Amino acid sequence: MKQSFIVLFIALCALTSFTWWQPAGDKIKTARAEKTDVNNVLPEFPQPQKQRSEQNLQHAIEIADKAFEMHFSGEGMAMARFYNPFTEERSKETGSVWMYTSVIEAVNAILHAIQAQNKLGKAEVFSQDFDRYSKLLENLYNNLDYYLGTFQLVSYTQTKEWSVYGVHRADKIGAAKVAGIENVYDDQMWLIRELIESYRITGNPAYLEKAEYLTEYVLDGWDCTRDETGREVGGITWGPGYVTKHSCSNGPMISPLVWLSEIYRGKNDVITHHFIDASDKQTRKTEQVKKSEYYLNFARKIYAWQKDMLLRADGVYDDMMGGCEPPKPQNERINGKTYRKGIVCQDRVGPAISYNSGTMLSGAADLFGDTAENVYLSDARQLADSAFQYFAKPVENLPGYFEYNSRGFGNWFNGVLLRAYVDVYPHIKAVDPYISSFQQNLDYGYAHFSKNSILPTDLLKGWKADTAKNQTEGMFSFAYAAAFAVLSKYEAELSK
Repeated sequence: MKQSFIVLFIALCALTSFTWWQPAGDKIKTARAEKTDVNNVLPEFPQPQKQRSEQNLQHAIEIADKAFEMHFSGEGMAMARFYNPFTEERSKETGSVWMYTSVIEAVNAILHAIQAQNKLGKAEVFSQDFDRYSKLLENLYNNLDYYLGTFQLVSYTQTKEWSVYGVHRADKIGAAKVAGIENVYDDQMWLIRELIESYRITGNPAYLEKAEYLTEYVLDGWDCTRDETGREVGGITWGPGYVTKHSCSNGPMISPLVWLSEIYRGKNDVITHHFIDASDKQTRKTEQVKKSEYYLNFARKIYAWQKDMLLRADGVYDDMMGGCEPPKPQNERINGKTYRKGIVCQDRVGPAISYNSGTMLSGAADLFGDTAENVYLSDARQLADSAFQYFAKPVENLPGYFEYNSRGFGNWFNGVLLRAYVDVYPHIKAVDPYISSFQQNLDYGYAHFSKNSILPTDLLKGWKADTAKNQTEGMFSFAYAAAFAVLSKYEAELSK
């Protein structure tokens, strides 16, 4: 009955008359601006926002429950990377820590959405789900330590032993390989974001403590060596075993740093800041700084570095800075001690990927929300429009629909962009049609192609004719669940 209603709803959308709208920012100067003016073609949603919010949450829970059933087994919560709903085959390959984190992300998003429903007076509807997902969250974090390992790292300012999360899962807790290229900074960043979200939901101080520990590790990777003018070179490499500096190893850290700054606002908690003296460009120093100031200053620095180095002429962000010297990680001796040598990268390298613009859009939204500095709001307006113009493509055979690249890991990347639009909405209301484009695609995929509560990689084209080729990424199922939950919370807050 529910699916029949959605199919009817989509059919009605095709007949809906459309209205013009005021663009979110300045006029977008691209050749295809008029063709992709989303607000000129997007159907309106006939459901009341409260009803749509509840339906989105029901879809999120349904999809997540099925994904847990199909991708997880055993006490250790090992995550099978792939599952084929037609052949009912589960892969032996386990998901990376990044894929595992996407599961935590979905659970956090569902818990946030349930809390939003509670504020609408729906506490009795989802109370059992809140308890169930809270226990799932705890279990996921307990078993996250199958990805945990310990190693010693020589950085730009110190040599220290760290316990961080490796790319691959080990057979035993705490035994993962993490040295060199076996861990990357962006994996820690996505975990930091979710740990802070979990802290916000539960108030559990252990989540905050872990988030701050991993933040210290990530910021230890900031290239604080000095150029000839005494300015910090800046940027965080993809990981300690790399020299390239990526959008994905910088942008995702901005918002959580703002969140940490807000948590410690008005408090006297301090942290040790490691840096290099600007005058002689060699001496390593430390100072005690209030956490609220320290975290916000780093958020500003990382945002400024990525904007300066990776923002393209068409208004979206490139993938990384390459052409680096030295071409591989090197150490140097200074005053009798060993440090990592600074890295200068010359080449901006693509392609532009939706999540890299998404993290910067969220970062601009959070920095503006915290500082009220208009430069961040102006950046957000321009990036919101540019990202839609670049990443959303009109669908020829589905008038009013826009598709986002689903190749590779596109579905998860696109979920980051969706969250960014939701993050910026309180400051830029005109992004609502951009958000609606994601809602449409999810609804269309759910109505037309749901196979035992599993959605295909391509939400608008559906499954492949060769059923053996319909392996789905577990992280995509959880990304869909997270997206429905994010939209549920968004609609709940609109309906207040």
